[in-house]
Formats: sequence, C-alpha cells, structure tokens
Amino acid sequence: MKDPATDKLDVLLISEGTYPFYGGGISTWSHMLCDRVSNANFSLYSINAGFEPEPIFELSPSVKEIIQVPLWAPDEPQDYMSFRRDYYKVVKKKEQTTSQVIRERFVPIFEKFIQLVYAETTNMGMMDLVFYEMWEYFQEYDYKETLQAKSVWDAFKAEATSEAERDGSFTASLFDVTVGLRWLYRFLIPFSIPISKKDLCHITLSGFPLIPALVLKYRYGTPLMITEHGVYVRERLLYINRSDYSYFIKDFLIKLTEAITRLSYYKADKILSVNQFNITWELMYGATEDKIEITYNGVDHERFSPREKPDHLKGIPTVVAAARIFELKDILTMIRSCAIVREKIPNVQYLVYGDKNAVPEYTKKCEDLIKELKLENNFFLKGYHNKPHLIFSEGDISILTSISEGFPFTVIESMSCGVPVVATDVGGVAEAIDAGSGFVCKPRDARAIGEKVVELLSNDALRESMSKHGRQRVIDNFTLEIFIESYERIYEEVFAGKQVKRKVS
Repeated sequence: MKDPATDKLDVLLISEGTYPFYGGGISTWSHMLCDRVSNANFSLYSINAGFEPEPIFELSPSVKEIIQVPLWAPDEPQDYMSFRRDYYKVVKKKEQTTSQVIRERFVPIFEKFIQLVYAETTNMGMMDLVFYEMWEYFQEYDYKETLQAKSVWDAFKAEATSEAERDGSFTASLFDVTVGLRWLYRFLIPFSIPISKKDLCHITLSGFPLIPALVLKYRYGTPLMITEHGVYVRERLLYINRSDYSYFIKDFLIKLTEAITRLSYYKADKILSVNQFNITWELMYGATEDKIEITYNGVDHERFSPREKPDHLKGIPTVVAAARIFELKDILTMIRSCAIVREKIPNVQYLVYGDKNAVPEYTKKCEDLIKELKLENNFFLKGYHNKPHLIFSEGDISILTSISEGFPFTVIESMSCGVPVVATDVGGVAEAIDAGSGFVCKPRDARAIGEKVVELLSNDALRESMSKHGRQRVIDNFTLEIFIESYERIYEEVFAGKQVKRKVS
C-alpha cells in the first residue's frame, strides 16, 4: 500500500547496466524520474556486470534504497552483500538442496523451460507457469547448489544436443553447452534475491530485468510497468548476429531473448513506448494495443537553454555529440562523416563527449580509424562530461549516428539549446526532429550525413532558423513538466488498476 505518512507509492525501478552507476540516456531518464516525480518513492534495483562501489549520480531523497546485483562479477552477488537474508536461512536452504531434490523437483521444471525456449512457443501462459514453478522452487532451495548440479548440466546438454540433431545444420560442442548454461546461470540469479513488498514495479527494458519483477508479481501481485526505450529484442538481435559466438550460442541466445521479451509483454500491466517506432516490434512479440501508450521523453528547457559559444571555439566550425563510445552509437560512421566534411571544411572539429571505457575494444577501433584517416586534428573523443547542459553550446550543430535508439535525449537537449541536429533515422529520432529543426539521414550512410553537416555549417541563416524552431518545438512538446506529469498520472492509474482487480477477484 501507499506510504500513509506521505501518500506516495513505493516503486521498484529496475535497470540493467545504467542508473545509478553509469551514464547514458536511460540513466538521464531514470534520474529525472526519481528526482521530479512527486507521488512516488523509489527503490533502485541495479543489475550490473560487476560490482560498483558508488553511484555516479547525486541521488534524490526519494531514492530510499539501492539493490545492486552484479551478475558477471567473479564472485556471487551474495558474496558482495547480504540482501537482508538471515544466515541460518541460507544454511538451511543449502542443507535441504540435495541431489535427489534437484533431480526430482527442479530438473523437470528446467527441462520444460528449455523445451519451450527451443520450441519458440507463443504460449506465454505455459511459459509463465514454468517461471512461477522455478520461483516457487527457489523459495525453498538454494540457487547455486541447484544450477551447479550435474543433473541440471545433463538435462541442458540433452536438450541442446537434441535441438542440434533436429536442426541438422550445427552441432553443440562441450564448450557451447558450457557457455549456454553459464548464460542461464547468470540471467536467472535474480530469482535468488529476496525483495520486500512494493506498490509498483517499473522496468526499463523488456529483457531479463523482468525476473525481479516476476518475483514481486508472484509473491505480492505487484503491478508491472515497462518503459521501452530502444527495442531490447531488436538491439539484442543486432548484437548477437554480429558477435563471434558459435551458431549454437547465437541460436540459443536469440530464442532465449525472444522468449523473455514475449513474457515481459505478457506479464506487463502497462507498456510505455518512447516513440511510435517501438510499437511495431511490441505488437510483433505479443503485446496488446490496450496496454501500450506513447510517452515521449522530456528535457529541462530552462537548464538546456541557448548559450554563447565558448571563446576558444569561435570561428571554428564545430560539431558536438553526446554519446557513449560503443557499437550502437556507430561512432565509426561519425568518424567517416568527419573525413567527408573535412574535404569541404578543412578546419572542422568534431567533439564527442561520452564514456570511453564502456567497450574498450570499440574505443580502440575508433582511435585507430581516426589515425588511419588522419583526423587527429579534427575528431576528438573527449570522454565523460559532468555538465551535459553545457556540451551543446560548444557546437554550431550536433550529431547522432546511432543504429538503434529510443527517443534520444541528446536530440531534444540539443534542440532545447538552440543547436540544430544531424541524426540517423532510428527509433523516435524522426518524431523529435522535424524539417525545421534538423536533418535525418539513413544509418551508416557517412556520405549523406557528412553532406548534411557541410550544408548546415555553411549556411548561417539556415542554422539560425533551425535553432529558433527546434527550441520552440521542445517547449511545445518535450518539456520536463509534460514528461513528469505523464508518469505521475500513469503510476496512479496502474496502481489503481491493481486495486480494482483485487476488489473484483
């Protein structure tokens, strides 16, 4: 129930690899939500690769706790924190998790789960039942003892081998089976993490952050909201297909991703899309129209406001970008566009602000390409900037070259600052930028992107016109006030819907 002292909802906000330990668009969105929503207190459930000692954000008083779950750390999450579990209960679980119990009680559930994944089932009622049975099992028995049991290994190997034989186009090596089960072991860890009762659960993507939401739904009937930024399943398919994994691993991860996406939409009480583009994918994977609502991101237009260009950059044609350096931002295409611009504007400078350590090997590729194209005096990876509202005033224009986006903050922040944008036509970019505020180009088309950059840098009148129009467009459609009011309303509606259902049942 609501906190009787404050009349605020208690919301569990679940993220993966973002807030409050990393920067980026989803972290910006999460921080604004926690800082400005007036009818909720937040518990942050942060799923990370490794353990992070401190948040990088100054957290709002509305944030009451952080539950950090480092899935891929060398040690188990429980080795870093207790998760409020009594030691004697942990010991008791381990003692009663015998080989016989695992074989007789868990393996049949696990086999059914793997079979449903490989069958690419759309019967989400059956998948939901299997997840419920797994959750119920882990209430009584130890997670680590179970997933590391030989009988579980044998079951997974048997199903994987059978799938390879049925398909006929690949084999499942010992290494493949090991990697596949290791992925599952990590993905399902949140089943072992206890969570106290909440009024509402809000996840930031339709992927494995679903697991802690299911824990709350199964135990307390907690309603579930999803805000779909970039389409998780699409981005995972892009990543998996371009990876160096074996065919077996690619096939397994794709089917697993699709299964969890379908279940996310099936279990959600409300699906919020930050753009129109996402809805096509949501419907494709089983979401129903009655659950979906578009809620655009918003920006603080008073903070992100037009400023004079810094003295040291006056007279230098400057392109700015706010982007983490990793594959989905396609910085390589941005670099190639700079080479094209330099042909016409030799003294152009691209200033890219964003974390360079997110994917070090990709950063290395970018640095190598800069050297290869001899752009050391034109293209600069500037690293993290702790005052994002000052970034865009450094540029005459801004740029975004992503191959996947939701409704990118960098676009509306730039427009709010009166800086025209050249961006790729992905996600909701074309819903933010209209013809009067910037240019939209095809992804990976460095030539077209470069030509639009040249056009804008060479035309003062056009930049001035787009500057004024873009800022007004933000004020009319994408302000922080509009964004926050939407979420305050939707939180109340989803919570009230749960209350109504309980009265009826």
